[in-house]
Formats: sequence, C-alpha cells, structure tokens
Amino acid sequence: MRSWIKSVAAFAAMLACTAATPPGIDPDNPTCPAKPNWSDYKTMVLTPFKRSGELVLLAEGRVDSALPARLEKVLSDNPSISEIWIRSPGGDARAGNAAGLLIRKFSKSRQMITRIPSGWTCFSACNFVFMGGRARTIDPGGHFMVHMFTMTGDKDAIQSSVAQGTESTTELISDVEREAALMATEDNDLLIRLDVSRDLLSDIMYRQKAVATGSDRSTRRCLTRKEALRYNVINIGGD
Repeated sequence: MRSWIKSVAAFAAMLACTAATPPGIDPDNPTCPAKPNWSDYKTMVLTPFKRSGELVLLAEGRVDSALPARLEKVLSDNPSISEIWIRSPGGDARAGNAAGLLIRKFSKSRQMITRIPSGWTCFSACNFVFMGGRARTIDPGGHFMVHMFTMTGDKDAIQSSVAQGTESTTELISDVEREAALMATEDNDLLIRLDVSRDLLSDIMYRQKAVATGSDRSTRRCLTRKEALRYNVINIGGD
C-alpha cells in the first residue's frame, strides 16, 4: 500500500513539474528557451545576403577577439547593408563592446537595423553587439538573453591558482574583482553611448546569479517585449 502511495505521489509530482514548465522552456531559467538557437560557430561568421532587394548581414556564432576587425571590413566593403541579424552564445566581452560601438559608428552615415529574428537567441557579449544598432528590433519569438558578468568560468585559472597556494588564490580573487569592476564601468558607459537605459544593468543583468546554487538554478534571464521597450533595448516595432 505504501509503495502504491509513493508511486502515485511521484507520478503527481512529475505531472506538476511538467505542467509548470511549458514544452521548449528551460526549467532552470523559465524565461528562456531550453535549447537556445545561437549557433555553434566557434568564431562569429559574417555573411551578407540579398533579401527582397535589401542587403542583410547575418552575424552568427561566438563573439571572438578578432570580430571587430572582420566586422569593420565587411561593413566597409558592403555600404548597402541595411540590417544585421544576430544570434550568438556570447564570448569576448570587450570585443562585443567594440563591435557594438563599430555598428553605431557606421549607423551614423546609413540607416542600419540590428535584429534578433524569431527563434534566434542573442546572449551575453552578443547583447552589446546588438545594442550597437541605432535602430533595434526583436522579432516575436526572438530572445535577448542576459546574465551576470563573471570570470569564474575560467576553471583552468582557478585550479592553477588554488594549486599554487593561498597567496596565488588571493591574487586571482583580486584580479577577478578588479576585472568585474572595470567591466561594470565599461558596460555602464557603453549603455549611455548607445542610448540604452542603464537601469538594464541594475534591474536585470546584475540581479542574475553568476553560479547556480541550491534549488534555484537560474543564472539567465530573457527579456520580455515590454522590458525590452522599457529599457530601450529595442526602439522600433513596439506595441
């Protein structure tokens, strides 16, 4: 009898869990898709293509340190590019900031839109590339996914420093804190220059946990359309 009761309880718990998390949604990060479509290219691939007579640039893959140089060449060689469609899992934060500023520079002399198409995801460093557009839009079903900046993902550096002893680990912690402070300042300055509300950092990005702990596994957040408009992440295509 007890075994039967346990089985029923387990089945009910499974149904409750299934009902609470719609299909395709990440149960740990319930505002985001379970399998983000952000491309598996190891470095960002830039591909101009014609669409309805307009030249569009596809920007797909990881934000790497050489992206700004490649992006500048593509935009210089293709002055008729009218839109940039972006999907990326993020990558080099400073390269993302530089690429965003580069897009803004080119946007001064031409009408150029940055877009996250339906089903695509722009995460982490990609956020700042996207926000470089003077005109910005996210199609319904597109995802602007954010997280807290962290260096704790560098496991090799952490393990090496711990192996070397307390002094080395203390130096690493100092480096992490200094780098985090610098990035926070740079991000804040960049949002001002890209006419995006700085409240995006304090209200959304910096409220995310850097590392999942305990029962709350959420480390990512996808903006709703209302939030994207409120913080001026998008400035065209509003409801």
